Parts: sequence; structure tokens; C-alpha cells
Amino acid sequence: MVKTVIGEETQLNLAETRISQSAIPAQVGLVIGKLSSDLDRGFVYDLIPTPQNDAGEPACSLVETNKEKRKASKSKSQPADSSFLAIDSDWVAEHARQVSRMLLGGMKVVGIYVWASDNAYKNSTMVLCQTIKGVAEASPFMTTDLDERLLIHICYSPRRWTCRSCALTSNITSSSLRPSDFKVGKVLNSLQRFRCTYNFDIRLPILNGGASNYQTLSEILRQGIAIHAKELRGARAVIDGKLVIDNEPRATDSLHEVELFLPFMKDRGAEACSLKDVAGILLFRSSVSSYAYLNSKEPVSQAVAEIKGDIIRSLQSRLDIICDEAVGELVSTDYSVEKGKDEILSSKPTSQLVLHLSRKTCSVAFPRRVFVPWLAGIFICDYLQQSESLEVLNDHCVELMSMVALPDASTILDLEVEAPSLITKSFWDVVLPFFSATSSSLDRSNTQAEAAESSRKSGKKLNFHIMLAVFFLFVSIIIGYVLYVRGNGI
Repeated sequence: MVKTVIGEETQLNLAETRISQSAIPAQVGLVIGKLSSDLDRGFVYDLIPTPQNDAGEPACSLVETNKEKRKASKSKSQPADSSFLAIDSDWVAEHARQVSRMLLGGMKVVGIYVWASDNAYKNSTMVLCQTIKGVAEASPFMTTDLDERLLIHICYSPRRWTCRSCALTSNITSSSLRPSDFKVGKVLNSLQRFRCTYNFDIRLPILNGGASNYQTLSEILRQGIAIHAKELRGARAVIDGKLVIDNEPRATDSLHEVELFLPFMKDRGAEACSLKDVAGILLFRSSVSSYAYLNSKEPVSQAVAEIKGDIIRSLQSRLDIICDEAVGELVSTDYSVEKGKDEILSSKPTSQLVLHLSRKTCSVAFPRRVFVPWLAGIFICDYLQQSESLEVLNDHCVELMSMVALPDASTILDLEVEAPSLITKSFWDVVLPFFSATSSSLDRSNTQAEAAESSRKSGKKLNFHIMLAVFFLFVSIIIGYVLYVRGNGI
């Protein structure tokens, strides 16, 4: 359990000033930071308020109970103020899901904060715990096994900050909340920075309907990314030209370059399938730009783990974006009963295509990753489709991250020259080139054999003619010699 939580003093003061000046009775939002199991500490970088939902309503509001009803049901154990918080937990969880896509290695959604009176907070413990659970499910940790999140309460009457650690259990209750020692200090300026460009080439088999439970493009690719994540955990890392070992000392303050090297191993994705089950192949390749931030007291091996987690999370986020757009397309498409099967199949979004039934090559370009300056030299990221420009980033940063405005375009890093892409090929597209090469090789072999046989026959024929000529020459010499002897004897 996290016993001590340290918050960035500058950002927390700005958040408190912003909320108090808004004069709102209640607010809920996300806590951005990191929970370190090695240090048994939590770090809070910033507080991000959850925006209004699609209906224009706040995610958190204060509900006042009826005074007459309150007097009738009043007891000695009940507080005088029985107001409570109404929280749109699903909307807060959706906010956490989208914000987690924008965070890099070492930065996570570690919980929620609430601005409310002391009585409203105490009367809303269960809804706060359920909100924390929803946020944890929407933005899970990848590089740590910690099963807890933070709940920060900013009380305005009297003004004070309290922090509790919430244990994530199947039956989460108010007893899951445990107090944590909350402090403020300089956190962001002490973070170490790591950068990596990871090249990958993933090849996944497309299996026939009965051979696999994963049939659509998104299902096959999601499974492939999960398999690659297991392989990536075993990759060795080189930082600034030096191989990283588990007890590596802490890094310096400069920007560190990380290289990852996968071990030599079999392709686990193709292990459990035979050639007769393969209907095609999915090729997923390109490179991913990644950043990670590490507390100065954590080992360098933790930075490697954060880089690996950030790479996999980036691939998953891009797939999620494509699938989210596919859901929008499906909702806007009218699948009437009059439509034929082929027409419905052809009108499906690419991510929902059943690949082993498709007879055409499918090509998908993933969004590219760009990096936006956030706090104290730290970057966050966003994803742009091919048709989108950097101007799209402004709406995302303002709405999701509560940034006043997007920084100057010259400070935005667009490091991925070529966004990740995938292409599917049918079985015969993969096999025919091999057969063509084999056939060509066989043709060449046959031609060479025929030429050798012809040459052998020609050689035999030539040898016969030579031997025949030598024979006649020899006979001629013998006859000449006999005639000469007889001539001399007469």
C-alpha cells in the first residue's frame, strides 16, 4: 500500500486556485502521476478536471436533500448536512480512458480528486469508490501489479487536502480506503527522461473460421499485440550505448537514448496452427517513438519497463482509435433486412472485416503519434490520422487535459516519419510467389539437365567419329606398310 504521496506544489496550488475561483460547489477530476512499488510512494503531477458530458452537464454535482424530509429522518448519528455528490461515473471513466492514451511512460491516471464540503464527501463514500474502480478499469496499469488508486479530497470548508489509498477489490467498500501521508514538493523537475525509437515487423496468420476464435481484423491484431507484448518483456535494453542490468545505478539528468533488442525465438503467433488452417497473413510493421519519465530514486530498469509498456500501449491506443471510429460508422449505417449478405459484408468498416472471408487485399494506415509539451519540459502525446493536421490537437488538449491553449507549433515533436500500417494477404498471395520461384527454379534445373544430356550425347557422337577416323587411319597405315614390304621383296 502507498503510505506517502508527494504532489507537485506548483500544479496543486494552481488547481486549488482555479477551482476556488470558479465558485462551484463540487467538482471531480483525474489525478495524474505515478505509484511506485519500489519506493512505496505515490507522486502527483497534476489534477485534470473532467469536462461536461455530451448533454452539457457537469460530471459531478451537489445534491441537497429536502429539508422537511431531512428533519423527519434526522437521528443523532446523522450529520446535520446530508447533502451528497452525484457523479457520472461512466463519464469520468471515459475521460480516464482517453487521457491515458495521451500519457507517456511513467505517467498514469492514478486516481480521482473531488472538490466538496466535508459532509458531502463523507456522505458519498460509496459512489466515490465505485468511480475509482471504473477509472482503474478504463485505464489499467501495464508495468506494475499495484492494485490501488488514490482519492484526493479538497475540502473548502475548512480548506484542507487529504489523500486516501483505495484498494481495488471485487467488492469495493468504504473500508477499502486507507489514509496516506500527503505532502507537497518539487516533483516534476527531478524526473529523468528517456527516449526510444522501436522498429517492429509483426506477421500474424489469418486462420480459417473453425481454427481460431479471432476472426476480424481488430481481434487478430489485438491478439497479436498481446503476444508481442510478452516477447517484448524479454527484450534487452541498451541505454546510451551501455547494456542495462537489473541493479543498474540511477541515471543522470540528461535525455537518455534507449535501444531494445528482442531475443532470438520462435514466432509464438504461428506455433499452434498448421498450413491447412492458414487462409492468409497479416503484416504489421513500422516504428514507434516512445518517451518515459522516471523518478530520480528509481532504478534504470524501471525506465526500461516503462518504455516497453508505453510502446505496447501506443499500439493498443491506435487500434482503439480505429475501432472507435468503426463503431461510429456502424451506428450511422442502416443495415436493413433487404440488404444482401455481400452488400452488408462490403459495407463493414475495415476493422470489423472477417479476414478469412475476404477475397481482397486489405491495407490500413494507423494514426501517427505526435508529442506536445505539457509541464516542466514533459511531453504528452496525441494521435493524428493521415487527413488530420496539427490543428486537431488543440481541441483534444484543451478539452481532455484542461490546457489553456496548444503551445507553439514549433515545439510539437512529429517524430514518426511513417505511421504504423498493416496489410493483409490471402493464402495464395503468400504461397504463389513461392511456387513461382520454385517453378522457375525447377524450369532452370530442367533446362540445365536437358542441356547437359544434349551435351553428353553430342560428346559421345564426337568421340565415336574420332575413334572411327583413328581406326581408318590405322588400317590405312597397315595396308600401306604391307604393300611397301611386298614391293621391296619382288
